[in-house]
Amino acid sequence: MADPTLYLFDGYNLLHAGGYEDVRELADTLASFVAMKGARGVLVFDGVGTDRTVGALEIRYAPHADTLLERLAAEHRRGEEVCLVSSDLTIRGAAGAGVAKISSQTFVGDLEPARHADERPSQLRDRLDEATRAELERRRRGR
Repeated sequence: MADPTLYLFDGYNLLHAGGYEDVRELADTLASFVAMKGARGVLVFDGVGTDRTVGALEIRYAPHADTLLERLAAEHRRGEEVCLVSSDLTIRGAAGAGVAKISSQTFVGDLEPARHADERPSQLRDRLDEATRAELERRRRGR
């Protein structure tokens, strides 16, 4: 199976599996993840809340998150490579054969923290001591 282009996340299931402080921390982590993967994602929570988008990640609330996750998987599995992240075996079973499934615990264990680039790329000259830089400059000038 090719790399997923759409990740469907079981919100509270993943929140508890990862020990995140709150929904915002989880959403920020997942938004960075899908951005680094060049994919998009939908994070679904049970209950009432304000739907919003953070980069390529949609955050949605539904009276029954399981039902919405199942529907999204069914709607997209033919046109995209879909990965469902949930430890709920019922949702994983209902998502269908064309959907990759991963448990929340496995996903959190494999999740790499987002790497932030330095303001200025590291230069070799910044890692050399002054004497070495002077010697290299002398050789460069042919002295």
